[in-house]
Amino acid sequence: MSRSVLHRSGPMFPVKICPAPIYSCEHTDGKMIICGLLLSFSLLVWGNYEDVYLEDGIPSDLEPGLDFVPRRDPRQVKVLVSKETKPHMQEFSVKTTIISRYAFTAVSCTLFNRHAAASEGIFQMRIPADAYISNFTMVIGGQVYPSEVRPKQKKVRKPKEGESRGRKGEREEKSEVGVEVFRAAASIPGKTSAVFLLTYEHLLQRRLGRYEHVSSLRPLQLVSRLSLDVIIVERAPITSLEVLPLRNGKAGLARTQTTAKPTLPVSTVIKKEKNVCRITFTPSIVQQAKIATNGILGDFIIRYDVERELGIGDVQVLNGHFVHYFAPEDLPVVPKNVVFVIDTSASMIGTKIRQTKEALFTILKDLRPNDHFNFISFSNRIKVWKPGQLVPVTPENIRDAKKFIYSIMPTGGTDINGALEMGSSLFSSYLSNEGVRDNGVSLIIFLTDGRPTVGELQHPRILSNAKAAAQEKFCVFTIGLGKDVDQRLLERLALDNCGITRQIPEEVDASAMFKGFYDEIGTPLLSDIRVAYSKDAVEYVTQHLFPNYFNGSEIVIAGKLTNQSAESLHVQVQANSGDKSVVLESDVPIQESEKEMERRLAAADAGLPVGGYTERLWGFLSVKDALRSRLRSQSSRERDELGRQAANLSLAYNFLTPLTSMAVETPQVLFHNTLPDSAAATSSGLLEAVDAERSQRQDRKPGPEGKLIQRPAKKSITISKTSADGDPHFVVEFPLSKLTVCFNINGERGDILRLVSDHTRSGVTVNGKLIGAPAPSGGHKQQRTYFSTITVVVDRPRRGYIEITPRKVILDSRDRLVLPCHTTVTVESDGLVVAIVSRSNVTVTVQGTISFVILIHQYKNPAPYQRDHLGFYISNSKGLSKDSHGLLGQFLYQEVGLIVETLMQPALPANGTSGALLYGSSSALKIKDRTVAVVKKTRKIYNGRHKVDCWFVRNNAAKLIDGRYQDYVVPHLFETAESPHGHNTV
Repeated sequence: MSRSVLHRSGPMFPVKICPAPIYSCEHTDGKMIICGLLLSFSLLVWGNYEDVYLEDGIPSDLEPGLDFVPRRDPRQVKVLVSKETKPHMQEFSVKTTIISRYAFTAVSCTLFNRHAAASEGIFQMRIPADAYISNFTMVIGGQVYPSEVRPKQKKVRKPKEGESRGRKGEREEKSEVGVEVFRAAASIPGKTSAVFLLTYEHLLQRRLGRYEHVSSLRPLQLVSRLSLDVIIVERAPITSLEVLPLRNGKAGLARTQTTAKPTLPVSTVIKKEKNVCRITFTPSIVQQAKIATNGILGDFIIRYDVERELGIGDVQVLNGHFVHYFAPEDLPVVPKNVVFVIDTSASMIGTKIRQTKEALFTILKDLRPNDHFNFISFSNRIKVWKPGQLVPVTPENIRDAKKFIYSIMPTGGTDINGALEMGSSLFSSYLSNEGVRDNGVSLIIFLTDGRPTVGELQHPRILSNAKAAAQEKFCVFTIGLGKDVDQRLLERLALDNCGITRQIPEEVDASAMFKGFYDEIGTPLLSDIRVAYSKDAVEYVTQHLFPNYFNGSEIVIAGKLTNQSAESLHVQVQANSGDKSVVLESDVPIQESEKEMERRLAAADAGLPVGGYTERLWGFLSVKDALRSRLRSQSSRERDELGRQAANLSLAYNFLTPLTSMAVETPQVLFHNTLPDSAAATSSGLLEAVDAERSQRQDRKPGPEGKLIQRPAKKSITISKTSADGDPHFVVEFPLSKLTVCFNINGERGDILRLVSDHTRSGVTVNGKLIGAPAPSGGHKQQRTYFSTITVVVDRPRRGYIEITPRKVILDSRDRLVLPCHTTVTVESDGLVVAIVSRSNVTVTVQGTISFVILIHQYKNPAPYQRDHLGFYISNSKGLSKDSHGLLGQFLYQEVGLIVETLMQPALPANGTSGALLYGSSSALKIKDRTVAVVKKTRKIYNGRHKVDCWFVRNNAAKLIDGRYQDYVVPHLFETAESPHGHNTV
């Protein structure tokens, strides 16, 4: 086995290099970017793998003469191999759940090698640049190869003089702005399938009054089953939802306000409710081919907004964390003082300067009467339109400004430091005038297409000079135009001076993107925003001081609650609106807010742990804050401390960030084109032992706690009779009393039933959701109900969730993993073991002492009254406490007595004679202080393979169970709170 290591950014990363064959690989060196994953396999078993560190793509210890040719690529790692018939992509699916702007995306790609020889399979996915990957897993031949996020190593090797940095004749593939490329390649044995699973998370930014979610659909071939599924769940009503036409290439990157209704991509279906929306895109192969025969369909874009609450905004509370969304509207516009600093060096000749001028002409029309402005053009010479002042917006000044813009002629070098100093001096002169009322928002909008070539050239000097000149009196917003711009410098300039940056590729309409960027910051509504919460009620709050708020944007703050039992959270927002002070205050009811969001998520059936999104969003923002603070820090000690904080948070939430790397264990392919036995697929039918060959295989030793690992399935599965299966039919075995009891629950479609509740003791809770189906004709039932989803929630050693449906299993613990039910795999994480036997059953084991088996019932040609569903069986209950409850859990340690009474009653008289006595019996169960009538019945369990004689209780198990069955209906699948009858007391 070898291990490949994936880094988020930086020029150095460790990979495993095999002595033979030799591959050529590319590296990454941009900011916050995803490196691809090199999974090099061979048709022979190669040993003695060694760590080799690369910088600029150059291995440190390859012997001279080996055919290793490095090359630079700012976005991905590529494996160059001989051309072979590539594996067939059977399925490519992208599933996203957006919960209050926070997006969880799971990508699944299934490749099948139809040939006898091994072939390389490639998985590639574009993701947003600000997203964090939270898991990557491969399943090859039924064997799981998970990833592990680790702290990034600091070893760096500088390239030797004369080492090559590129290869002629090879095209460098570059990602679009705002996009990173994740790429993985794996050798797939003949007649074998491989599944690539990638998950990532990010927060949608609000710009120009809309959120935008982009899904990349570029499988690089036509796919038999291609699907995209996006669920949006918001507490506030969803407004202005639109799906744009598929976008391919770099055209259309700018956000524009369009009035024409866009044409939906073919096969798109939108189901919109008040607070929930679902969008699906499932094109057939023919429909895909009409879009693009090469499998590059483009970007699927969704834009939407939500209704706004007046006052402090929207505060959401879940699982001990809160998120505060603040986006006020209908406020008076604050006047702005703006200086445009425009690069006019020789490199701007042609399209760049023409499009820049077009944007400036348009921006002049949007300046408001209360604004003040000026222009600076710079090359090796610096020109100021109106020296020493900022002028008001008047028709005469607008006319003169257009003349200045029109007269700009590119020439010379690039004096970035001098241009920034001149802009700063304009503000100093203007703001120091006695007649000027300092009640506006002051901005420098700085545009360049290059690097400093004249004047001060050192980045630290330029940055310190700009920061000293600004003194927090104005903000610097930077725009980088083209591929040669020093984007890292522009990023730091904006970060140090309360601004933001934007990069514009050369190939796009720069005029539209420049104007779009100005529109985002052109309407300031508030300045100096300060948000505070109840004293001693919160901790670890993310950024809560903001220099400006612009119309159409949003401020997002998250934090931890120190007292979850508190009734309310006091929120105060203070800000300036021009020359006025604004104070907004409110008390947010904590429990009410939590229950409301839980109801929203439960109704949406979002498929994610409802208590997890606020905490993960807090972790996401906290990592971003720590990285920004680290970048701004002037002290090495402070930088190290902030780096440790960011790294620890990244590891805690399994985020691939600039301070972490992702290691993936990779298999070897044997000389006879198979995987080693330990990596071969294992399977077993319910209650059936595996064959002799499999039984001789040795289990792999478990890894360290918290690591997601794979182990072969057990030889057999032992299950007790205690179960809930079918319609659903409940069977309860009382081992202490040597009796078996059965009953039915006639629930309603959508009911979520509490099956096992032991949250306060063992930390385990099991819930099941019912779906409905028409009853067979001629029967007494109005409808049938089945379990469509089973969830297992554990609280020890850490919070974890397992969600099982007939199609997939979601394991969300330290790692988040989505596994299809048509594979045979076993995975473990934090004491949770999930074993799937393809299309048969799923076994969940908790800490080795609690086991549940979920049967998978699927129909190829279902009757109208049949639905794919699940059956729930308790296999091992040793780890559950005597206080366990729930529809099944309450009987695990209970005793029951059987009472049989002989009855005598006269027969009906015939022909006037007295009747004889007839003898019969009635049966009842004695449980706790209750007596319940029962009758003898026979039940089929385990897919009808076994029959069980049991005592049947009618009327929804009345008097058998504590309380009524309605007491076991919970609000959502991940609910752990105990019911009124939550303790098993005698």
